[in-house]
Amino acid sequence: MHPHGELLTRFYEAFQRRDAEAMGACYHDDAVFMDPAFGRLKAAEARAMWAMLCARATELEITFEVRHADEGSGAVHWEARYPFSKTGRRVHNVIEAQFGFHEGKILAHRDQFDFWRWSRQALGLPGLLLGWSPFLKKKVQAEARIQLAKFMAQHG
Repeated sequence: MHPHGELLTRFYEAFQRRDAEAMGACYHDDAVFMDPAFGRLKAAEARAMWAMLCARATELEITFEVRHADEGSGAVHWEARYPFSKTGRRVHNVIEAQFGFHEGKILAHRDQFDFWRWSRQALGLPGLLLGWSPFLKKKVQAEARIQLAKFMAQHG
């Protein structure tokens, strides 16, 4: 396996253990993370996001498959099953992740998933009715960023 494949395996195995420190160590200090729920995060914010998600996770189940890894890029298919903290509703999120690397670390990480599918599971009727809309996506991102800012303030 390419060393970047091993890096991605370490990252997701740490997530399975809820070891946010080990996950964060996989990121380059100039890394950028993007996903539909949080938007664009710099390395320190991304590390804090994983710490927050690991700390708050209950009944979290992560499965993953490294689909590609070479010198320049990587791809991982991963799935998360968990109760959404705000509603308690069960979520099964299916994510395709794309990576870029620099100096043996993750420099770019983009998670993509069907936001409407996620919002229907996590939010119920509001997600069904509005999950396709930019309005709900912006509202979810704003709330996620507020929660992240609070977590970062509490945990330095």
